[in-house]
Amino acid sequence: MVKGYAGRILHVDLTSGKLEVENPSEAFYRQYMGGSAMGMYYALRHIPAGADPLGPENVLILTLGPATGLPISGNSRVTATARSPLTGAIGDAQAGGFWPAECKNAGFDAIVVKGRAAKPVYLWLHDGEAELRDASHLWGLVTGEAQAKIREELAEPKAEVLQIGPAGENGVRFSCIINMCNRANGRTGMGAVMGAKRLKAVVVRGHQRPEAADPEALRALARWGLDNLERRVGSLGKYGTAKTVGNQQADGGLPSYNWTSGVMEGYDKITGQTMYDTILRERDTCFGCAVRCKRVVEVKDGPFQVDPLYGGPEYETLATFGSYCGVSDLAAISKANELCNKYGMDTISCGATVAWTMECFEKGLITAADTDGLVLNFGNAEAMVKLTEKIAKREGFGKLLGEGSARAAAQLGRGTEACVVACKKQEYPAHMPRVKRTLALIYAVNPFGADHMSHEHDPSYEEDGYEAYLAQLDLKDPQPTRSLNAEKVRFALHTQWMYSCLDSVNVCDFVWGPGWQLYSSNHLVELVRAATGWDVSLYELVKLGERRLNMMRAFNAREGMSRHDDVPPERIFAPLKGGPSDGFKVDRDELARAFDTYYGMAGWDASSGNPPRVKLEELGIAWVADLLGL
Repeated sequence: MVKGYAGRILHVDLTSGKLEVENPSEAFYRQYMGGSAMGMYYALRHIPAGADPLGPENVLILTLGPATGLPISGNSRVTATARSPLTGAIGDAQAGGFWPAECKNAGFDAIVVKGRAAKPVYLWLHDGEAELRDASHLWGLVTGEAQAKIREELAEPKAEVLQIGPAGENGVRFSCIINMCNRANGRTGMGAVMGAKRLKAVVVRGHQRPEAADPEALRALARWGLDNLERRVGSLGKYGTAKTVGNQQADGGLPSYNWTSGVMEGYDKITGQTMYDTILRERDTCFGCAVRCKRVVEVKDGPFQVDPLYGGPEYETLATFGSYCGVSDLAAISKANELCNKYGMDTISCGATVAWTMECFEKGLITAADTDGLVLNFGNAEAMVKLTEKIAKREGFGKLLGEGSARAAAQLGRGTEACVVACKKQEYPAHMPRVKRTLALIYAVNPFGADHMSHEHDPSYEEDGYEAYLAQLDLKDPQPTRSLNAEKVRFALHTQWMYSCLDSVNVCDFVWGPGWQLYSSNHLVELVRAATGWDVSLYELVKLGERRLNMMRAFNAREGMSRHDDVPPERIFAPLKGGPSDGFKVDRDELARAFDTYYGMAGWDASSGNPPRVKLEELGIAWVADLLGL
């Protein structure tokens, strides 16, 4: 067995109730490592072409990594992979917490779930054993209630529960998978896939702690992280990702009023500093992590009381329910965050969908007759919170919005389509392509829809401070602000490969990465060597990231997708209004040239934007070309 790994992958057939354990070879583990690349291997092998994302033929894969459960920051991550019910493309989402480490302790590196149960069930993994249990009594419960009941009936107060809430059961297309009641595999609708399979939860408990191949090297790396913690990521620990609100406002890059402006009046009421000084109860963390960036908030008084069990809002949530909607009420945003964690919904897609309805309402494209009487003007905090809960329950107008903004607009018509800010039907996260130009490119070409954690953002290659880290990826020529030339495209692609690698080694992008993070790309090499004993190089790890990205594009190509689906929303070509970014827009011709440059640098076919056989063979996955008939 390879050090770092449990050496066991569980295959679950919910239709038959059959459970089988696979013991992969060392060559398999080194080729696909874990996380997203490993998930893609099983997705391509087991999801048939044309599979209904909400049908039994879709497959949900949960994967860990070689360092999961080892005593070092940023190691406890789980990736969920399946065909997305939101986009129709490949779906991919990561989460942290204690569940991933506990799953490794329970004796498994991955779980591959097929079929559909006749009635609700949950999967119980404990010290190498696996069993399916009835979950009919848990169906319909919110995450806090279900977690408490499961722990009680198992008499395991330390059992970790990965689950869906009612939103996943109700088929909300952007529903997510939740663990610890506040950690989310947030994007691409993985909760709806789990709900369609009638799988309420995956519960883990174990005592088989993974062993590192070189414990002393691992300890040295962990000590380096502690020694440099404050210097590298001190403010992230203190204020969380919420610290970003003020920075984005200052640059005119805080998406506001459904992406019509880069600034919001009253932004100072929802910053990380304001949260820290007012409603923050404590800083939480994931297994083994010294950064402690997770927010736990509590509101005891007023109309929006918030239970600390459900954590607190990250930057993306503060933006999507806050600035997107013109809402500057921190308690209301925290309440919307609580509802999303309680019912199991992606805060990005949910908040963005609410913001879309607000713009449509203000323009008269929809009325109170459509919205069950809710007056959805920008800034209406009460309506925002009410609509969030209606979406989770798919009640009234919320039933339509549970489809996501792109599908809802397609059903409504009336010009509402022009207000959608999404790519591949996935709503934009809260970083602005009109301010950071490579986002316009990567949001569009990313195989699972617009995602802000798929490459390093432009300021890292425009400002002082990150040269040494980026040089590890042969990025040594910083570019002018808001440029989108060939060198900036190379920066975007090379860092995209690196982030793809991070999601396949399955470590936290806030702790490990090529720029501002605690640990650099070369440190990642040291981590994998210490965990596994393999003499890996940075080149090998970057190729892992490239392999995963090509597998994703190949999956989409099999479903009939191409560069014609890499289409940004029209909104980014319109000038912003107000603040430092007033008048900023993406140049259509410049972006078109960037697409051509990107596909060429990636080695993909210029007309389709998909990987040819020669590229797949180069990456050691000729079998994928065979699947596609290339």
